[in-house]
Amino acid sequence: MQKILKRFERVVVLTLLVFMMIAVFVATVEVGVILWQQLKEPPVMLLNVKEMMEVFGFILMVVIGLELLETIKAYLDKKVVHVEVVLLVAVVAVARKIIILDYYEVSPQMLYAVSALVVSLAAGFFIVRRALEPKSEKNTKE
Repeated sequence: MQKILKRFERVVVLTLLVFMMIAVFVATVEVGVILWQQLKEPPVMLLNVKEMMEVFGFILMVVIGLELLETIKAYLDKKVVHVEVVLLVAVVAVARKIIILDYYEVSPQMLYAVSALVVSLAAGFFIVRRALEPKSEKNTKE
């Protein structure tokens, strides 16, 4: 029974890996198409701030996909979910949201919530990173 579960888990993870590869590829092509469409509209080869934010948002979405792909690969190889990578993906996702946010249409409560989320994720990333440091590096720094 254990062998069947391990095979099933491996098939599911490999399927997710293939799906993520397809999604990242499609998102990359979409970034190219969007950038090309934005650049060919008048004024040609120039982007306004809104268009640049849209392109940056899509580029960061591809980066998030790549990080998730890395997480799935790590799970497949070592059967371990790297908390550090998951936190990094969350930080990039929140950064993407901050970049594409229209500050004129967002309530102050939403801005407070996003800033609390950024601080929490940064603190969590710092704590996890510090905990994962090899002991020899900790001793040499002191």
